[in-house]
Amino acid sequence: MSTRPSGPPLSPSGPPSRTTRRPPRPASGTRARGLVALLLAAVLMTLTACGGGHRAAAGASATAAASPPAAAPATGAAADSSTSPVKLAKTKFVLNSSLAAGATYQWIYKPYKAGTFKKGAKGRTFALVKAGLAGAFTYNRLKAALHDAQGDKTLAKLVAPLTRSVDSLKALPSKLKKGESPDSTVKSFQDTINDVKSTAKKDGDNVTDKVPSLSQLKSGS
Repeated sequence: MSTRPSGPPLSPSGPPSRTTRRPPRPASGTRARGLVALLLAAVLMTLTACGGGHRAAAGASATAAASPPAAAPATGAAADSSTSPVKLAKTKFVLNSSLAAGATYQWIYKPYKAGTFKKGAKGRTFALVKAGLAGAFTYNRLKAALHDAQGDKTLAKLVAPLTRSVDSLKALPSKLKKGESPDSTVKSFQDTINDVKSTAKKDGDNVTDKVPSLSQLKSGS
């Protein structure tokens, strides 16, 4: 009589099946918190960058405001008198004074002495026009000569009294052109030129009558 081994009875459907375990899925709440954290980090980075830019701009503005404005460059006569002394002061003084003396003699004194400025005189109109140009030329050259003299201390002191008489010539060229008061007008030019010549001699300089051309009269230099 056969003996049956002991043990658990076999399942009629075969051996027992193994169950496969899957990793647990993260909860939906955890995933949402992760997304929120990422968004917050992005926002903080953006705010930090903007804040840094604003601070840099503000710093630049403050620096610009604190910096003193640049001084405007000096121009014209102010620059010449304050920054650069006149070179060859005596030479330029004599040259400009001589041109003024030549213009006065050639285009003002000579036609006046010849009677060309009198009414009815031949060539009077053209002579008066040239005299007006010569008067303006003389005034400009004498002003330049006074400026040149400032480059020499001794000469500057000597010509200081001439400033008023030179300035008085400014309005006379128009009178010459119109033929108004030729006697007193011509005398004013002659007296001023003589004063310039005598002042130059005190400094050892010789002012002569250097006659300018008509083109120089028109340009004023």
